[in-house]
Amino acid sequence: MIPTKDAYDELDRAYAHFNAELFDGQLPTCLITLQREKKTYGYFSAARFINQVDKSFTDEIALNPAYFGVVSLKEVMQTVVHEMVHLWQHHFGKPGRRRYHNREWGEKMKAVGLMPSDTGKPGGKQTGERMADYAIEGGVFEKALDKLLATSYRITWLDHYPWRHVDPAALQAALDGDVEGVDPANILSPETTAAPAPTKQTRAKYSCACEINVWAKPGLHLICGDCSQRFAEVEPS
Repeated sequence: MIPTKDAYDELDRAYAHFNAELFDGQLPTCLITLQREKKTYGYFSAARFINQVDKSFTDEIALNPAYFGVVSLKEVMQTVVHEMVHLWQHHFGKPGRRRYHNREWGEKMKAVGLMPSDTGKPGGKQTGERMADYAIEGGVFEKALDKLLATSYRITWLDHYPWRHVDPAALQAALDGDVEGVDPANILSPETTAAPAPTKQTRAKYSCACEINVWAKPGLHLICGDCSQRFAEVEPS
């Protein structure tokens, strides 16, 4: 096994599959990265990378690997397609300002089988700054996903310490065994993770009677040149 190749080949394969099934193969290639953005499943960044040889650009779809072993594979693939819609809109539509998910984006999401919702559930707002989605039952996304899963598709490598970067509710559901296809044994919870070793103090604060402060290594004996009094080492709060 080659972990880097395994991980990125699997994501490239999913991108190519959904490009063919949901976008008629019209999307250009992009660079998929793994980024641990706290409580964020993924994001799209247009023309983020430049080729230093021919000066060409490629877009980025970033995915948060902390969620790979916490939510269902279906939800991870929803994130992939969600960001692919952003990529589609960048090349073929008119994106909203900054991170705003506008009506055009929402209509394309529905066209590929995902219902936009700011809550991730039925009845949520379909446009806004922060948007989730859910699969339309029997829609084209679900059908495309079924085709992918029929090839024994999986994500092999999972983050063993996801709790630092995922939503606490999602983590708890996974630990409780309430998420389809997620094995709680793959997740190390905060309670079973050793606390980080305390950092050694390398600088200390000193103050004298005339309220001059200096910072130096701990344990020194310093005299103020103005008041001729000894600096007192201040205990950190």
